[in-house]
Amino acid sequence: MTGPQEFTEERLFVDLRSIVGHELYLKCEGFNFAGSVKLKAAASMVEAAERAGEIGPGSTLVESSSGNLGVALSIIAANKGYRFICVTDIRCNAATIQLMEAMGTDVRVIREAGPEGYLGARQAYVRAVLAADPRAHCLNQYSNPNSWKAHFRTTAPAIAEEFPQLDVLFVGAGTTGTLMGCARWFRQYRPDVHIVAVDAVGSVTFGQPSGRRLIPGLGTSVVPEIFDRSYIDDVVFVEEADAVAMCHRIARKGFLFGGSTGTVVSGAKAWLDQNSAGHLTSVTLAPDLGERYLETLYRTEWVRDNFGEDVLVEPADESLVA
Repeated sequence: MTGPQEFTEERLFVDLRSIVGHELYLKCEGFNFAGSVKLKAAASMVEAAERAGEIGPGSTLVESSSGNLGVALSIIAANKGYRFICVTDIRCNAATIQLMEAMGTDVRVIREAGPEGYLGARQAYVRAVLAADPRAHCLNQYSNPNSWKAHFRTTAPAIAEEFPQLDVLFVGAGTTGTLMGCARWFRQYRPDVHIVAVDAVGSVTFGQPSGRRLIPGLGTSVVPEIFDRSYIDDVVFVEEADAVAMCHRIARKGFLFGGSTGTVVSGAKAWLDQNSAGHLTSVTLAPDLGERYLETLYRTEWVRDNFGEDVLVEPADESLVA
């Protein structure tokens, strides 16, 4: 992996018509060494920092991450010989922390939220590390344009090539790197495609009030600097209980994905239920797979303790369009 990298763009799509009752296809981004879409952003940011002379032999990377970017940077840092400090919080899955630590990452877990939530507390910790160590460098996925540029170069054109008749693209809003890269590409090359952002209830990205969020990956308590609302045509807000229910619904069809996927699919279904009077071809993205969430999203006790008994009740309309 040493040196500039070209990653093969994942082209696996799952047809979700039997689950949501609409022509919705799910682009699966979890089939790479890092297990998530974040490998693209991580590689793009590291390579740009190397070209600019900001990092080199002996450098320490320090980054705030809810999990997936931390794993991607752990792989790259281990391969290139960088020290890596990942600052996460108590919502990060234990399996994700163990995976990062297995590759030599120094994982720091923030256990108390600050005035700007856990993300604000994580970012404050990163600033303290940078002030104490002159060799440390923060790539800062929340403000680094190389994050969204990775998806402008790869993810968006791959979707457009696979679906030349695409009508609607649904993208989850987390750090907004994937969202902004795709939205910017389609605005420039396929402005006829309707871009719908999907955010978690409790996230502040679109001006909504901050609230409790237990599922890592989507939503934020601090608006990312790279986010630009002008590229988004519409937004859907999803309750975490609905995201969990959708994860289990998809799993019963044989596909195990993370909470971000449950969120975007739930949001896409809600939007299509309201707006798909005619035939619409739509695509969304599954940022990762579900194995790291077996102790949370897919453990009955965790779901019942946090969201109640009704979340795991099967919907009455399970026999949707085949």
